[in-house]
Amino acid sequence: MDLQDQLKNLFPDHQFQEEKKEEKSDIWLQDDPILCKYEKRKGKPITIIDGYNGATSDFKKLAKEIKKTLSVGGSFKDEKIIIQGDYRDKIMKLLQEKGFKVKRVGG
Repeated sequence: MDLQDQLKNLFPDHQFQEEKKEEKSDIWLQDDPILCKYEKRKGKPITIIDGYNGATSDFKKLAKEIKKTLSVGGSFKDEKIIIQGDYRDKIMKLLQEKGFKVKRVGG
């Protein structure tokens, strides 16, 4: 029995309202497509996201969100997001859901 059920037992006449969480994207959406590339460095596959022309802080937030969503490592260097592993399809889907235009580069 969770807290909500206990409160309903204590106050049967009270009307509970659930709060709706609206996610507003505070990241600037651009008109040009973001490039999603695949490379191998030192024999290891990486995915590179490039071509964002907004604020650097927004791009860093996007990098953190991608890494957290996919549960992978990565970094932000030289105006590029570098993700460990080949996650082009998942990253492209995630960016398209956010409203970005994404272009796949290479293979």
